[in-house]
Amino acid sequence: MKNFIPILLSGFLLILGSCQTVTKSEARFELLPSPSEMTISGQSKLELEMVEASFEKAKKAMLEKGSLDGIESFRFTLQPDLDLKKEGYLMEISADQISIQAPADAGLWYGLMTLGQLIQDAKDQDAALPLVKIKDEPALDYRAVHLDVKHHLEKKEYYFELMDRFAAQKINAVIVEIEDKLQYELQPKVGSSDAFSISEWKELSDYAMARHIRISPLVQGLGHASFILKHPEYIPLRDDPESDWAFNPLNEETYKVQFDLYEDALKAFPYANYLHVGGDEVHTTGRNSGNSPLELQLIWLNRVSDYAAQKGLTPIFWDDMPLKNAEVYRSIYDSKLTKAQVDSIWSANEPNLNKYIDLFPKNCVYMRWNYDMPESPGNNRAIQWFTDNGLKVMGATAGQTRWNLMPQDQSNTDNIRDFALISIRNKADGLLLTLWDDDSPHFELYQRGISIFAEYTWAGEKRSVDQLHQAYRQRAFGPEFASAEHEFINDLEGPVADWKNLLLENRRDRNRLRKLENPIDEAVIPLPKLDSAGKWTEKYQSKITQAQANLARVDSILQQIQEIKKSALRNTHQLEVYEQVAEVVQFSNRAIITLAELDEPSGEKREVAKSKLQQMEAEWTSIQNKVEEVYGKTRQLNKPSDYILDQDHHVHLANQALKFSDWQFYVEGLFLEKVKWEVK
Repeated sequence: MKNFIPILLSGFLLILGSCQTVTKSEARFELLPSPSEMTISGQSKLELEMVEASFEKAKKAMLEKGSLDGIESFRFTLQPDLDLKKEGYLMEISADQISIQAPADAGLWYGLMTLGQLIQDAKDQDAALPLVKIKDEPALDYRAVHLDVKHHLEKKEYYFELMDRFAAQKINAVIVEIEDKLQYELQPKVGSSDAFSISEWKELSDYAMARHIRISPLVQGLGHASFILKHPEYIPLRDDPESDWAFNPLNEETYKVQFDLYEDALKAFPYANYLHVGGDEVHTTGRNSGNSPLELQLIWLNRVSDYAAQKGLTPIFWDDMPLKNAEVYRSIYDSKLTKAQVDSIWSANEPNLNKYIDLFPKNCVYMRWNYDMPESPGNNRAIQWFTDNGLKVMGATAGQTRWNLMPQDQSNTDNIRDFALISIRNKADGLLLTLWDDDSPHFELYQRGISIFAEYTWAGEKRSVDQLHQAYRQRAFGPEFASAEHEFINDLEGPVADWKNLLLENRRDRNRLRKLENPIDEAVIPLPKLDSAGKWTEKYQSKITQAQANLARVDSILQQIQEIKKSALRNTHQLEVYEQVAEVVQFSNRAIITLAELDEPSGEKREVAKSKLQQMEAEWTSIQNKVEEVYGKTRQLNKPSDYILDQDHHVHLANQALKFSDWQFYVEGLFLEKVKWEVK
């Protein structure tokens, strides 16, 4: 049930002796995530500047493990027998004091994080703090964000800033898919030359842990091993000598390498409670050993799970391959199947799993990832199989639906909500938000999805989708931009989805051009032929209609972003990133419309269109330079010159070139080259 009630403090008249003071008439306090219970009864007399100064002192004391005594107007109480989860807290703002009680340090910290949002909202609206009572605790204990750094790194200071943002939203864990972005000491060939050292990652781990965020590593294994097996030194460890994708699980040297990588990763992330071992999307041959693919995977999983147990860690394993090998995986993703049909599939194929049940490690968490339909009967049936057999299961949703310039589907709101609610209903330990770097959207474009995840995993469904997006806009840019009229992110998603292949022939895909012999002729949209005016327009009318509609739509979005930038109280860099994404989209829209103008019978219109096309290279250079300037404020754009690209089994754009512009804007480059050749 959506039982969210907007937190509105409106129109109180404070009478102090014979004096009347009128405060701002309407102040909206939008906490994110929502608290479990919150009651506002008026306005506090506390001076906001004094409270803010005390807040900073308290935060510093918590981060440095100092004393919380003697901070003006604040009272902190640790009360272990308080009837709350360990991260829960009670907070009260009275007329002259702020008190926070909690059963553990984490609860005091999260109470302080909530207070920080109240202070920010009061400052933003020139309002008094509210008289408020809050009782709060998380719906899920483990609320983890996945950082996938395999294709690029952000600038180091940006990761520290991210930890502060996560902490403010009560996210308490991070899983770093580290791949070659660690300078491994035991297997030094694996780390890329731009990788952070063990000590640099440990510094981030220390910083995060002080904020109650525990970082654990994901070191891919068995499959997804191209970052290792692409190097000539490791070719003998390949399952298939021609493929850098998978290890041979029957080669003892496989485990020597894997355990060395684990060893260094755990030095970099010393507070880890999990070791994510990967294991997804891989079929191994076993070199004629007679072992089935499922047996081979379980041989490997038992070895790495034993290693984790020896280190006092819980291994996490992507669960897809056992389900695929048992032929029940299709039931998870076929939305047309009824529960009865799913049960029938499982009845027929479950014995394929059950006969190996004794080989499934009991100390492992089986991560049930589903980015499309977590509510499907098949997904629920898979979760049930693990729990029925005494195996621990955890869900993984996604803040990035893959292969585009920005996240789609309202930052994947529905999927995040549905999987969080399933996890809460099933009393799961937690949920992971994956943020895949396949096409490397700028990380600022993930921020709304992260906030959505923070809301549903801490609070459950207390807000409607619209209310949640409104709360995000207030927290991100300020109360002035909370209302629906400032919702530009959802409006931009559609044009971005259309942009991806707009300059390509129908049925061609931006990610899949590198293996074509002549992508300009085979994939890039042809230019109109001047001796058959109108034919091009007839063939590509749907693209023209799309471009015309999106051109007007994105122009409006750009105006909206520019207006918000003028008055936004914070996160202007995020607005700049969205602005550059919109500018990239507009280039393709204008290109298609100009090609349509070139297809006109009128000679005068054709000449104007030719002139426009000839100027497009300079126009694109300006756009690309601005994109790189804005993106480059926080991210390392290009791979080092000595970087070895792998075989790109999953056709990830970000894996196809060293230079950012060469992979992100490969299509634009091909299009302009075609224009240069053909438009004289």
